[in-house]
Amino acid sequence: MIIRVVRMTFKEEALNEFLQIFEKSKERIRSFSGCQHLQLLEDAHASNVYATYSIWESETALNRYRHSELFGQVWPETKQLFAAPPVAHSYLQKIKLD
Repeated sequence: MIIRVVRMTFKEEALNEFLQIFEKSKERIRSFSGCQHLQLLEDAHASNVYATYSIWESETALNRYRHSELFGQVWPETKQLFAAPPVAHSYLQKIKLD
């Protein structure tokens, strides 16, 4: 299992556009093969900073998404709204905490 966190800093004037992009694509991403969870988080101290938190069954599944037509539609729209480069991290879940 891979946990992927992507921190994105947006231009203030682009926040509504980003939220619209996320709203229209979130269910398609969630239903993408291998995606187990997708959540959008807002930074507690900076209203123009968001992060996506997603869980994928494997790195292969994440990479299939990253090379998919869906990603090819969503990412270019999103990245033109950035005020700073995004920062992405992938984590392996070693212990299940249920």
